[in-house]
Amino acid sequence: MESWLIALIAVVPGLLWLYYFYKKDRYEPEPLAWILVVFTLGALVTIPVGIFEGILEAATGSILAAILIAPACEELAKYWVVKKSVYGSREFNEPVDGIIYAAAAGLGFATLENILYVFSAYDESLLLAIETGVLRGLLSVPGHVLFSAMWGVALGMAKFMPGDSGKMLIWKGIFFSMLAHALFNYLILQSVLGLGLLVLVVIPVFWILTDRNIRQALSLSFFK
Repeated sequence: MESWLIALIAVVPGLLWLYYFYKKDRYEPEPLAWILVVFTLGALVTIPVGIFEGILEAATGSILAAILIAPACEELAKYWVVKKSVYGSREFNEPVDGIIYAAAAGLGFATLENILYVFSAYDESLLLAIETGVLRGLLSVPGHVLFSAMWGVALGMAKFMPGDSGKMLIWKGIFFSMLAHALFNYLILQSVLGLGLLVLVVIPVFWILTDRNIRQALSLSFFK
């Protein structure tokens, strides 16, 4: 019974956040099948990324890995999932689709990552597992969406720009997603002051930026 409870704590946040962002596409909602495919691929790519990060962490140290290596590897992996799966399909036909599919990939990644963290904490105690699941469900799981949305909106807009003019926009989005991810990881490793700054200032700013990007992408979708 406890294992089922822990599994729900680990998985449900990702599914709830997926539903939340899925409903943001008001004009032409994406096929649920594609959303689930990208979500699943986002989860699967967690495995090779985790192995690669583990190797680099052993060579460089945990702090450097968390602040530099993890943000770069994880944002590139989530971007690669969207670019190599749904981006070329006819369903990717609005600027806002970049954010929706980036959210799906990010939440797939975050959900499998969450399962690993929560069950690892469960080895210590049920209470620690619950605390880990709740904290990550409120911070780390949506955090992956907030980071990915930065390259997601760029990817969505770039698809409808002429020629190769959108490439620089995409790379700019990836860069800022890595920067946001690195700042998040840095603050989470700090004292209570760092966590307070993250919760009270940084995450609200990320939410404001994401909401603005969604509204901008929706307006472009409406006039497309």
